[in-house]
Order: sequence, then C-alpha cells, then structure tokens
Amino acid sequence: MAEKETVTIVGAGLAGSLMAALLGERGYKVTVMEMRSDPRSTEVPRGRSINLAISTRGLTALGRIGLDKQILQAAVPMTGRMIHSPLGHTKFQKYDRAGQAINSVSRGDLNIALIEAADKHSNVAFVFDHKLKECDLEQRTLSFEIAGTDQRRTLQPDIIIGADGGYSRVRKPMLRNDGFSYSQDYLEHGYKELRIPAGSQGSFKLAKNALHIWPRGGYMMIALPNSDGSFTCTLFWPMTGPNGLDRLKTPAEVETFFKANFPDAVPHMPTLADDFLHNANSSLATFRCWPWNYGRTVLIGDAAHGVVPFYGQGANASFEDCVELIDCLGANDGDWNVAIAEYGVNRKRHADAIADLAIANFIEMRDSVGSGRFLLKKKMEKFVESMIPFFYTPLYTMISFSNIPYADAVEKSERQDRVLNVIAKTVLAAAVGILVWAIH
Repeated sequence: MAEKETVTIVGAGLAGSLMAALLGERGYKVTVMEMRSDPRSTEVPRGRSINLAISTRGLTALGRIGLDKQILQAAVPMTGRMIHSPLGHTKFQKYDRAGQAINSVSRGDLNIALIEAADKHSNVAFVFDHKLKECDLEQRTLSFEIAGTDQRRTLQPDIIIGADGGYSRVRKPMLRNDGFSYSQDYLEHGYKELRIPAGSQGSFKLAKNALHIWPRGGYMMIALPNSDGSFTCTLFWPMTGPNGLDRLKTPAEVETFFKANFPDAVPHMPTLADDFLHNANSSLATFRCWPWNYGRTVLIGDAAHGVVPFYGQGANASFEDCVELIDCLGANDGDWNVAIAEYGVNRKRHADAIADLAIANFIEMRDSVGSGRFLLKKKMEKFVESMIPFFYTPLYTMISFSNIPYADAVEKSERQDRVLNVIAKTVLAAAVGILVWAIH
C-alpha cells in the first residue's frame, strides 16, 4: 500500500483543527502551523471571545470525530430571539415550530476541544508561534517565521491546506495567477464586544435560552448566553457617524448613550464604559474567491469564503467544508487531485448562498425583527408550515436545523414562495369575485 501524502495545514483555528482531526483518523501525517500561541496555555485577548451559534450542520460535522455530544454539554441552547424594545419591553420569537435550538458555544473552548481531538493522533502535530511569511505555490514550499527569534522554518509537504482565515497568507500568492477571481467587501458596520457578568451563584440576568437582540434601525446589540451565567454582548454599529463606534469618547458619553438606547441592559453591565472604551473595534467583510485551489494547495473555511456573522453559519459552513473535502477524498480512493477539484465545485455555490443570506439577515435583525410586519410574516410562515408541512419549510429552519445544502435551501424557499403567491392571488381573486356576485 502506497505511503500516504504529507499534509501541512496553515491555521489551527476551527476549520484547520477539525480538518487535522479528520485527516489524522485516516492516517495522514499532518502538521498544523499556527502563528498564535497555543490557546490551551494562553488567555483569549480582551474583547475577542465572540460566541458561536452552532446548529445542525456544525453538530453533524463534529459528530464525525465524536465531539458533538461533548460540545452540546457545554453549550447553552437558544430556542428563539428575545427582542428588546427602546423602552425596555421584550418579546420572544421562537426559531422553530418544533422547538429546536441553536447552541451558544465559546469559540475558545470549541477551538481547544478540536485541537485536543486532533492532537490525540500520533500522526498529527501542532506547531504554534510560527507565522507564515512566504508561500511558493509552484514548489509547494512554506516558510515560517518563529516568534521571538530571527529564525525561519521551511516545509515542503505533498498537500497544503490554507485554513488561515479571511486574510489568508496561503491565498495571497493565488491572486497573482491568471484567472483567479477575488473580492473583499466590507460593511460600513464594525463590531465591538461587551459583557454582562453572571449574577449571584452563576444565575442569568437575562432570559437564559434566547439570543437577545436590541434592534435600533441602522445599528444593534446582541447578547449570547454562556454556561457560567454571563452573556457575551456584541455591538454592530457603523464604524463612524452619528451612531458610530468612534462617536463615544468618555465614560459619561457611553453611559448616557446606552441609557437612552439600551435602557434595560445598562443595569446589568457594571464594566460597560471600560469595556466600550478599551475593547477593540473590528471590521466586518465578505470574502469570495475562485478557484479554491492551485494544484495541491487548497483553501477551506474563511480563507475560501469569509462571511459576516449574521446567520450564525460561519463556523458551521467551515465545518461543512472539512467534511466535503474528506468525503471527496474517500470517494476518489485518496486521489487528492480529483478530490480537491470536486470539493471546490461542490461547495462554491453553497458558500456564495450563505454569504448572501448572512448580509440579508443583518438587515432583518437590525431593522425588522421588532416590526409588526415581520412578526406577521413569521406567524404566516408557521401557520402554513403547520397546515402543509410536507410542502412548506421556512428558510431559517432549512438553514439552521437541517443539512440541506445552502443553495438548495434557497432554491426550495423560492419555489415555495412562488407557489404560495399564486395561491394567495387566486384566493384573493375568488374572494373578490364572490363579494361582487353577492353585491349584485
């Protein structure tokens, strides 16, 4: 039996670590190179611990390495949105008629669990504090700078997997290749992380099993629960302008603004001003490129298709990449050339679909979730689903609570809407006809 190829994965984040675990199980010699220090022995930087919403797709992928139940045990299930009005009133909106939930998970804890799952394989090695400086696609060589030294380390594996995020250094030399398409589209909004600490004895100060949203038209705040009783809050505001992240400069200005716009949250945020003034502002962008490979160098996760976080599918989509690539490898008897090509073709349209949905959902969350029209639409969806469940499934349900590929879910939703529109017009016309007949 031929010796299996050596694989270097650049990036020990969520996608890179899962990919390492999947390949490790299949006997590949895998080296994972990461520019950060080992997260198992370092603290998460302040304001950089954004929670993840892990749903059916992500759990399915984690189940491939037996990690799904462990992650669920540490997660907080969220069965719906809790909408907070400017006056402090709340309204709960269930995600799914059957009561299914998305799961609030610590990014850091999940990353560590994935690293440990991969690291248990003797043929997988993690190397931290190594920053990629050069990537030669023709020779398939990687040159890394070792943190705190002037030394370099060079690797020349059979396969290179770029799992190094939206600003991928593995992807960078691909931009010079003829026929390679790339776009990087920023929202005018950025984000900043805040925190609501746990109450006495680890109690939750807000409703536990909900994703909390303060929609304010043009900007918003959300809060996801943590298992220790705290909430990780994230502001999604314009980077600049009247409601921009750069507007508030002093503790007094922060307190005044939040009391006026998020009055029910302020009493639960004792470190509000300090968090706001010292936690970093970060940008939000969508990354698209094609093709996702150059020869035997291939991109996964955000390196191939970075999305904004408003459908809660970024990690879930990245995990699906890993499963698709490993399944293509298995279906083609370990032929990396064929597997890499099939993987890209199979995933590209679905990655584009979730990128579009994420942007659209931002507008919905920011501007619409508290409106009467939105609530009426959701009630109609649930009514139709209850009447004809064999035909109608809401788009959100298909995205969050199934493994239907993203683009297929969008197409099915559009077909459903076309049929329902025809039915609605027919019923309306019949009603008008009956009314006219009755009058005459």
